[in-house]
Parts: sequence; structure tokens; C-alpha cells
Amino acid sequence: MEQANKQKEKVRLMAFYLPQYHPIPENNEWWGKGFTEWLNVAKARPLFKGHYQPYIPTDLGFYDLRVPETREAQAEMAAKYGISGFCYWHYWFGGGKRLLDRPINEVLASKKPNFPFCFTWANETWSGIWHGCPNRILMKQTYPGPKDDESHFYEVLKAFQDNRYISINGKKVFIIFKPYELPEPERFINLWRQLAQKEGLKGLYFIGILNYPWKTDIKGFDAFTTSPPLSQVVKGIRHSIAKTLTKKVINKTRKFPYIFRKIPQIFEYKDYVRHAFPQQTLNNSFYPCIAPNWDNTPRSGINGYVLQNSTPELYGSLLKKAIAMVQNRDKEFRVVFIKSWNEWAEGNFLEPSTRWELKYLEVTKSILDELK
Repeated sequence: MEQANKQKEKVRLMAFYLPQYHPIPENNEWWGKGFTEWLNVAKARPLFKGHYQPYIPTDLGFYDLRVPETREAQAEMAAKYGISGFCYWHYWFGGGKRLLDRPINEVLASKKPNFPFCFTWANETWSGIWHGCPNRILMKQTYPGPKDDESHFYEVLKAFQDNRYISINGKKVFIIFKPYELPEPERFINLWRQLAQKEGLKGLYFIGILNYPWKTDIKGFDAFTTSPPLSQVVKGIRHSIAKTLTKKVINKTRKFPYIFRKIPQIFEYKDYVRHAFPQQTLNNSFYPCIAPNWDNTPRSGINGYVLQNSTPELYGSLLKKAIAMVQNRDKEFRVVFIKSWNEWAEGNFLEPSTRWELKYLEVTKSILDELK
């Protein structure tokens, strides 16, 4: 009975969090003064029959993350519906260059909201790829070497030392978006572990985010998770584009997909649910990661991908599958990632919208309540 009760303890749901919703000089220069993703969200329109756009926020509104009350309201809402913590996207481009760091800097300085968090290093060059300009480099991700890695560690140390920072098995969690992009991942990880020990931390727990085919031959990482849903969409889910294109255009699209495609690439959310956890991810070195939806057409237009016909019920079935994957692990390792809390321009968010109101959050809470 004791073991059965232990297995019924609630898992930790960690939601990725985009700290973008405030103007910065770089975005002002690239996209126009005052730009945030809300501009793309608000101007989105349907691109094919049955396509739902725009998604408009309700309870939290078109918020500005410079406002402390907004950050408090997000944390209160997340906690109320069972989210255990936020995984803030962290942007370090090398040479001391950071972007979008004001919200988390203020969270650290103010000690508010009192809500668990960790960092996910978005080690990726910013380009115009999703805007149809793949050769336009906005901000290049660089890896200058050990001195820069050390500077990076000390930039993050204040967060590691915060008592809200998320740990697994006593070690501070640090997630890396593109582990394969690190020139020397094992050296980087060993250096950070040495520095952590020097600064009195109990240790660091490195999680790499992998895309298809989810190979785990990168040394040094404690565990991995996946990056849904594009890996599964591009590499295996049945394409439903035939429902909306003529045969002539379909044939051209297959041969020249980026020249002749007139609408986004469309997939069924139910197929994503079916393919979300490939065999490689069904072991204890992986943490499942799920998406409530995906539609990045507000940002990318016809260059985007759409998971069509997501519903709170289908998302709930996926969440149950993810929880079942970790349910029998020791308590510390019962973690499920959700992508994301607030990626509105990618169509993956849990925050309430005019279409679904609080339903995705309500389903999340109801499933967690069943575990009690």
C-alpha cells in the first residue's frame, strides 16, 4: 500500500516560458518600434478552410512583462491549475550578449513571484527563417570558448543560488535547447560542474532537448527531453495537405515544397498525440514533453506548420500518456515538460484565450487531481 501511495504522488509539470513580451532595442530595429509578438498574434488571419485565427488572450490580456503584476498573475494562475514551475528561455549569444533578460532579472531582484523556475538556454542563432528570409541573420549564436563559458556560468549563478530555482535530486536544473550545437558539450558541462562545486552548489542537472531521431550520444548530460511537435510533424505524422490542395499543386508541392506551397503545412493534432512518444523516449533517461497545440502562422504565414483540431480533451489524453511514462519513477524524477505556457505566436500556450478560455488549464488540474 505504501508503494502504491508513493506511485500516486503528483508529478511536476514544468512549462516553458517565453520572456519576449516587452520591447527591446534590437526588436525595435528589426521589426519596428515597440514590437513584441503580440503584433503578430493580433494581425493573424485564417489561411485555409477550417483554420482558426486569431487566438486572443482573455484573463491576462495583451500583457507587458515589464509589469510586476503581470508576472505575479501568471504565477498565481499557473500554481492554481497545477503547473509546478516555469522554464524561462535564457538567451546568451556568447561574448556576454544577452537578450530578453529584463523580466527574469526583475524576478531575481524582487524575489517575486514566489514561484519555482529554471533556465533553458536557447542556444540558437536568430534568423529570418520563419519569416521567409532564412539567410537574414539577426543575432548569431557564438561559442567563444572556456573563458566565455565561465562568464556565462557566473551570469547564471545568481539564479542557481535563488531558493526558488528548480532542482532534481538536489541538483539545479539547466536545460539546453540544442545540445548538438555545443562545440564541446562534455567540456562545457564538466567546467560548469566544477564551478558549481567551487561556489557551494550541490550540483547541476543537465537536460538536453533533442529532435528526431533523438540520439543520445552526447556525453555529459543527465537526461533528455524532446522538442514537440515539429520533430514528430516533419518526420512521421501523416500529412493532411491533400484535403486542401488540388492534385496538380500537390505534385508540385511534393517536388518543390517551398516554391509552390500556398498554405501552411497542415497536420492533425490527433496524429501528433499518436506519435508524440517514439520508442527512443520510453526510458528513464527521457522526460516527456508535450504541446497543447502548434500553429506558428501568426509569425510565419504560409511558411508555418499547423496542428489542426487540437482540443482540451485531446491534450488531456496526451497529458495522461506523459504522466504514465514517469508515474513509477522515484518522486524526484516524476517530471513532465509542457511546451509552452505562453508561446502565442507559435500557437502553443496554456494561458486562457477567447476560444478556449481556461479549458486547457482546467483539464490539466482535473488530471492532476485524479492522481491524489
